[in-house]
Amino acid sequence: MKRLLCALAAWLLAVPVLAGAVGLQVEPVEYEIDGVAYQSLLIHAGDDAAARPGLVMVPNWMGINQGAIELARQIAGDRYVVLLADMYGTSVRPADGREAAAAAGSVLGDRAVARQRINRAVQALTDSAGERLQAGKVAAIGFCFGGTTVLELARSGADVAAVVALHGNPSPVMPIDDAGIQSAVLVLHGADDSAVPEQGLREFEQEMREAGVDWTLVSFGGAVHCFAEPSANRPLNCLYHPTVAKRSFGIMHAFLAEHFEGR
Repeated sequence: MKRLLCALAAWLLAVPVLAGAVGLQVEPVEYEIDGVAYQSLLIHAGDDAAARPGLVMVPNWMGINQGAIELARQIAGDRYVVLLADMYGTSVRPADGREAAAAAGSVLGDRAVARQRINRAVQALTDSAGERLQAGKVAAIGFCFGGTTVLELARSGADVAAVVALHGNPSPVMPIDDAGIQSAVLVLHGADDSAVPEQGLREFEQEMREAGVDWTLVSFGGAVHCFAEPSANRPLNCLYHPTVAKRSFGIMHAFLAEHFEGR
């Protein structure tokens, strides 16, 4: 923890919260799951750049759109190779909240499906990134729906260094797979997020304790749902909070650096 806090302090002093997306390339990555076509996006600094750790990023329930691409580019910066994951398939691109709720519900309504799709996205990252990816250094992050999804990746027993959920719902729904959780888990939560029941948080904590997991839950006072997404402006419970966003990204980067170390 001391190492994490020191790394966080250095990062916050040295780097703007979402800087460094200049010159990055965005390439489609196509694959199938059970005969259904998916198209994720690989975001990287080019073939001549040094190898970097990899992140699978799951966007909010709107899926892959321009806002998600820009956020993925900013997070990638000069740190990571990022795969922006398609969790719906190419035929589903929500146009509004109603369509997004239906699409997200179809995935999270069956957690086995969610686990299958996010694991396939991890495979797509390792298959497509090639020598751009530092061997063994893969993690996953997600926002809202995406945060909930990457926690299912951890529960599936995936061999990734860490998962980070930003304003997702950590409430356990389906038991952890037999392999057990192999990754470190970080949940970044808005303390005033009415979409996440207090009972769900307590059940998550108990789940992590019983599983013997390296886990961290951070609750930010004054923050509601969507606090880390600049475009969020839907009162009362989906609002961007720039101060909390900066803190959460700093904690996320430090946590990832800690768990990539030695892999």
